[in-house]
Amino acid sequence: MRISEKCAICLYERQRNKTDNARYLSEIKALLDGRRETDTSPYMVYLFNKVHVRYFGKGADYSDIKKQYNDLMLNMENRLRSEIEDSIDPLARSLVMARIGNYIDFGAMNHVDQDEFLDLFCDTEMREDDKKTYGSFIKECKNAGSFLLVCDNCGEIVLDKLMIEQLKKRFPQIKIRALVRGGEVLNDATIEDAQYTGLDKVADIVSNGESVAGTIYDMMPQEAKDALDNSDVILAKGQGNYESMSGQGRHVFYEFLCKCDLFTTRFNVPRLTGMFIEEY
Repeated sequence: MRISEKCAICLYERQRNKTDNARYLSEIKALLDGRRETDTSPYMVYLFNKVHVRYFGKGADYSDIKKQYNDLMLNMENRLRSEIEDSIDPLARSLVMARIGNYIDFGAMNHVDQDEFLDLFCDTEMREDDKKTYGSFIKECKNAGSFLLVCDNCGEIVLDKLMIEQLKKRFPQIKIRALVRGGEVLNDATIEDAQYTGLDKVADIVSNGESVAGTIYDMMPQEAKDALDNSDVILAKGQGNYESMSGQGRHVFYEFLCKCDLFTTRFNVPRLTGMFIEEY
């Protein structure tokens, strides 16, 4: 997904809000001005982080935040599982809940409000405009032998686990893998988070090899490339994965909440509208 000028300004302002160091900001501006058409926001932030380490050392530590939201959702897990299993279509309900989990984003969100997040669980019905995509998703899964979930944030991955449970019940023939970040970046999920939340009990975990909040094919190790190239069905979660994966000719289903102006404008929806879309 190409970086618009408005998006570039937003990326720069986020760095400027961190520091007034002129030399640092000059390097950030040079990176943005010299970006290629194929560069995405997650890749630019990856480059920014490398510059940040040179000037200021290691960035903010999100380990406490990650644990906070992993624990929050683990504490809700049994209740949400019961709600899912009591619904008319448990897989559909679990997909909606997994999408709600995409709220927990300390990159795209200016402020993560736990109460606002929990309020989103008041409506877990699949919308009418999601049902066409869902129908196609079900059709693809019926004929699939392999499924790749491209994960996003901590906390969210507990809801992803509940979704995978329903997917395996509905389509027991599918081998499921989950792609996580290769290193610490914001509150994104890593192998350690997958193990902490039990995601590794329902899916084989694959690392994308880098501390990057997206899925950038050229940066991935061969195992991750193979997973992306050879999975019959791909579901990618979150704005960062959409930004870094869309427009590449892959058949991918995407789930995310629209959390910034770039996405609300692109899809012409209000803030925090959930999207479930299919790209060929």
